Amino acid sequence: MNGSLHLWLIPLLPFAGFLFNGILGRRLPKWLVTTVALLAPLAAFGVVLNATWVLFTIGPTLGSLPYVETCPLPWISIGALHVDFSFVLDQLSLVMLLVVTGVGFLIHVYSVGYMHDDEGYARYFSFLNLFLFFMTLLVLAGNALLMFVGWEGVGLASYLLIGFYFQKKSAADAGKKAFIVNRIGDFGFLIGMFLLLANFGTLTFTEIAAKLAANPGWQGGILTVIALCLLLGAAGKSAQLPLYIWLPDAMEGPTPVSALIHAATMVTAGVYMIARTHVLFDHSPFALGTVAVVGAATALFAATIGLVQNDIKRVLAYSTISQLGYMFLGCGVAAYSAAIFHLVTHAFFKALLFLAAGSVIHAIGGEQDLRKMGGLWKKLPVTFAVTTVGVLAIAGFPPFAGFFSKDAILYAAFMQGAGGKALWFVGLVTALLTSFYMFRLWYLAFLGKPRSKEAHPHSTPWSMLGPLLILGLLSICGGWIGIERSAGWINMERFSGFLAPALGARAAESGSAHLELILSIFAVAVALVGWFVADLLYRQRPARPAQLAAAYPDSYKLLANKYYVDEFYGATVVKPLLVLSTYLLGWVVDKALLGGAAWLLGGIATFAGALLQRWQSGNLRSYAAWLAAGAAAVLLFVVVPWSAFLANFGIHLNMAGH
Repeated sequence: MNGSLHLWLIPLLPFAGFLFNGILGRRLPKWLVTTVALLAPLAAFGVVLNATWVLFTIGPTLGSLPYVETCPLPWISIGALHVDFSFVLDQLSLVMLLVVTGVGFLIHVYSVGYMHDDEGYARYFSFLNLFLFFMTLLVLAGNALLMFVGWEGVGLASYLLIGFYFQKKSAADAGKKAFIVNRIGDFGFLIGMFLLLANFGTLTFTEIAAKLAANPGWQGGILTVIALCLLLGAAGKSAQLPLYIWLPDAMEGPTPVSALIHAATMVTAGVYMIARTHVLFDHSPFALGTVAVVGAATALFAATIGLVQNDIKRVLAYSTISQLGYMFLGCGVAAYSAAIFHLVTHAFFKALLFLAAGSVIHAIGGEQDLRKMGGLWKKLPVTFAVTTVGVLAIAGFPPFAGFFSKDAILYAAFMQGAGGKALWFVGLVTALLTSFYMFRLWYLAFLGKPRSKEAHPHSTPWSMLGPLLILGLLSICGGWIGIERSAGWINMERFSGFLAPALGARAAESGSAHLELILSIFAVAVALVGWFVADLLYRQRPARPAQLAAAYPDSYKLLANKYYVDEFYGATVVKPLLVLSTYLLGWVVDKALLGGAAWLLGGIATFAGALLQRWQSGNLRSYAAWLAAGAAAVLLFVVVPWSAFLANFGIHLNMAGH
């Protein structure tokens, strides 16, 4: 590839780190493994920063994007089908690359302290580098096929990292679960790709957009089918209903892996894919509405489950599913810039919260149960401070990052008429629940008295605290990147205006500043209500939650058991498939067909061997008899007029040329 920005280096550098540590890591000193593992994402982040600098200060202007680098050799060229191995940098991919490589590097740094004593140190970092390689490949892809390569790659990397502790059955099962559930979504992506190729004759995103722009009347129909197939793929990767079930179990991997998956890589891929293919959804109101409904339903559904979870990482996992629902809601109301903006701020505060949880777990010897924590703010003051920042950000309090991006989505939903107002209300209720369960986590983990005599907190190394402080700062001011003053009130036109060339004119639309202010006040008010209820139950009356659980046992069990969705899937999908594979495939196919075929072939071989054995007896008189019989057969064939004989029975032989 050629080009002044050298985009090809962005995925290549993490891939080189993966190969180096994956092949040689076990035989190298730990300092060298660490150096290679950290330099790979740092150098990739440097290339992204250099591209940003060149594009907007020295080289081409903003209007010259997208910038394309294409491999000079053809990748796929079959008849009319031509697919290039090309990387595209535009406003959307630039934002994603900054998040993926920047936050990804901080998680790598944090991992040095967290995984320091692990036997699989080199293997861990090789997988972490591989994850960044595939994610950057997905983001830079200029066509659906290359995106699918990265798409499948992040699925592979997540399987390897979630099941990192493969000796533990729960970890191995969680990795397998993530892999299988995502294959369901990936099937939808594949069908969507085939339909794109059949109807557009290309898989290149810019060419698809150009053909739709040339035919503005092309609405619904096959475009709806394609968009719904892509939505299925996005629901799998971004853990939306009904394919969300893999993400809560993904916490079985090391905590930094959870931060990487939940914040900067895999779960954001579905949101990014919808934003990248937004022209298809814009031509299908039904598909767009489906995205919004799925997002709102997922946000509320996951938030209700998060209310009663006691594992600190599981609470954060369900909050991720809920926040991803907000992003889908933003895409569904065509506020793509707001969705991407929330993706960015969520990467900051969710990485912060997971890494802070990892700091807590690391400090108290691996304990993850909130009921066995408490009083940690004195022992872990830095972790307590940054967790407080993360909780305020995800709850949506100003001036923290989550306030700006979440409110932008809720405002866009409110502006969509009656249906939009219903979605806005669902989002508002979700904000209330989010504030409650995050402050619940905060109170249980850090305040009150220690509830376990077995926990003995110890200090956290600076390799872990450093990334926490940086992410804490980003969680405070990360939402300010889009602020500009307009009509005496702050709005987010700068960020949406930046993304408008990549996401369409609707990304930069604005409405009433006063209405936006009123809706923001509503959102902050419900966040305050959530904090107040959490304070009432977990600080003022700590015995009250247990009393409520005892008073409403059925409701509590329903939420604690996550609506029994896993059990339902197990009974209706997993067990029937196991029965089918065990009895039908196992007995009919394996034993009857394959086993019978093997028995038949074995019998033929045995019979042929017995026959040949008689020929090779070693008896000279036997050999002479066989020789005489063969000579007689040849003479019989030559002498007898077989053609005339067979003609009497209506059989004619063509003996021409003989």
